[in-house]
Amino acid sequence: MFKDMTLGQYFPGNSFLHRADPRVKLVALVVYLVFVLLAKTACALGIVLVTMLTLAAVSRIPFSVLARSLKPVVFILLFTGVLNLFLTTGETPLVEWKFIHIYPEGVRTAVYMMLRLVCLVGGSSLLLSYTTSPLDLTDAIESLFGFLKKLHVPIHEFAMMMTIALRFIPTLTEETDKIISAQKARGADFESGGLVRKAKAIVPILIPLFVSAFRRADELAEAMECRCYHGGEGRTKLKVMRSRPSDYVFLLAMALLCAGVVLANRFLSFEVGVFTL
Repeated sequence: MFKDMTLGQYFPGNSFLHRADPRVKLVALVVYLVFVLLAKTACALGIVLVTMLTLAAVSRIPFSVLARSLKPVVFILLFTGVLNLFLTTGETPLVEWKFIHIYPEGVRTAVYMMLRLVCLVGGSSLLLSYTTSPLDLTDAIESLFGFLKKLHVPIHEFAMMMTIALRFIPTLTEETDKIISAQKARGADFESGGLVRKAKAIVPILIPLFVSAFRRADELAEAMECRCYHGGEGRTKLKVMRSRPSDYVFLLAMALLCAGVVLANRFLSFEVGVFTL
């Protein structure tokens, strides 16, 4: 059920995105998220979508992997689309049937929101987990927010916790799939019955999953203590991060795309059917 989910996985490679400075990728991710949220028209969303597909091509991550990254948010996509479709009102209804009223504004909002979510998940995965190893991600977060150490903020510990959480998403996903297969082999039924019965059927999955997660956490803590890990104080880096000119060009390109989205919202906006292009 969950074996083809790719959220949180790292795919080793030698592409431009793999070689880019992790700090630059984190800043580029923030810029990317900003212009995804700023996109309000079809032209602006088109720029965002092309950017995501270009990042996938540059990173050499197969599009099938990118499509599988959307599996965890399929329900959220559908729920968001249906919610905006039926709850957004306008002037002239597109469809009227009993208590159901669908307006062109609702169709537009639903499509735009679903596209935003697809671009958010896909682009974030490409810039973050797919092309950046957990160790590089930890070092990048610690380096970018290192100034907070002067305020006695344990930034290294926060970065380590975030990276460990991201790293163990695929592990817990695989563990969940194994537990479901084992329970099905013992005759468990997770598909038939009403909502209450399906909710009760989750209990035999959650209990062993929590036990496994706590066991893995305890083993990881013991392993870190055995290796004399006591936080980031006084620790040196095996790999020193250095930015190259190409990294700054990449960051500048992302900033220009953000400006392009803003301009598309303002100057390339016209109505075609129910959509604002």
